[in-house]
Amino acid sequence: MAAVGSGGSTAAAGPGAVSPGALEPGTASAAHRRLKYISLAVLVVQNASLILSIRYARTLPGDRFFATTAVVMAEVLKGFTCLMLLFAQKRGNVKHLVLFLHEAVLVQYMDTLKLAVPSLIYTLQNNLQYVAISNLPAATFQVTYQLKILTTALFSVLMLNRSLSRLQWASLLLLFTGVAIVQAQQAGGGASRPLDQNPGVGLAAVVASCLSSGFAGVYFEKILKGSSGSVWLRNLQLGLFGTALGLLGLWWAEGTAVAHRGFFFGYTPAVWGVVLNQAFGGLLVAVVVKYADNILKGFATSLSIVLSTVASIRLFGFHVDPLFALGAGLVIGAVYLYSLPRAAAKAGAPSAPCPHQQPPGQPPPPQLAARRGDLSTEPFLPKNCNEQMSGYPC
Repeated sequence: MAAVGSGGSTAAAGPGAVSPGALEPGTASAAHRRLKYISLAVLVVQNASLILSIRYARTLPGDRFFATTAVVMAEVLKGFTCLMLLFAQKRGNVKHLVLFLHEAVLVQYMDTLKLAVPSLIYTLQNNLQYVAISNLPAATFQVTYQLKILTTALFSVLMLNRSLSRLQWASLLLLFTGVAIVQAQQAGGGASRPLDQNPGVGLAAVVASCLSSGFAGVYFEKILKGSSGSVWLRNLQLGLFGTALGLLGLWWAEGTAVAHRGFFFGYTPAVWGVVLNQAFGGLLVAVVVKYADNILKGFATSLSIVLSTVASIRLFGFHVDPLFALGAGLVIGAVYLYSLPRAAAKAGAPSAPCPHQQPPGQPPPPQLAARRGDLSTEPFLPKNCNEQMSGYPC
């Protein structure tokens, strides 16, 4: 979401405000290319800076902030941002916004309740990230965290009955090998580490985070197929559950300490930067996937690994030895190979029709029309199966 966290108005003015005939084809394509590369550049910086900023904030001398409070604040900010974007879509009409939210959240309560499961898992994942980054070098975490590609692929095969090409299976094997090499280098003590770091705990946390990320993403896709709600609405619903579950986790894990020292104990400008970055990142991918594609997204992930490693060398004295370089290179190559299109998807081949897209001139099925209501007019919905949002398939 190149323009979600702080520049949501730019994104909202993109496909929703300009009609197809309002711009010359050349101008429209040029603007699309600019948005594509701007969003990818923002994704690279956001991915790398989030890991580095968490690492920096958790290793600063002095009072250490409570990670559970940072997770809650990120969910609050994400939900508030989505609420403001929905308010803008309703042209500042409070009544229309309230009626829309009542219909989407309360009347269609079953759709809302389905989001409780991925929200719980995402909240757990965000807390695990703090544990992992506190116990692993930033570059090592960034490489190991790419195991989420493997877990997502496996859950897709198991839960969605998807098939992977031979190249994709080979890239997953390459990915696992690269991560194993990096972890072997870490376990071998290739670089000095602070005494308060526990690589075993860090590895367990990042593996658990990858498993939760893979399952939540696929589950999210499975339950929302055919959903007509905009990405901002669904993120608002996730934010509501995420805030509630985050507060529950805070009370269970650090409730006494937070009550004694205060919710914002240990907060510094660096900590607020982490919170804002995490909230922004939670909304970023949808715009990136909309304006770019999975191949370029793979490039962005690879570049963020390189950027994190280079920054870790300068900021934290991280040492890159040949074993780490080999493992990181295998991971970067695997990310690129996995994102390549299948051989069957040749250039110029017609795109597959969306199963929920109706032929021109025909009304939607009654069961879909009954559910849509005002939601059918929401912008940022996929127009076909080749324009999917992150977690929002056709």
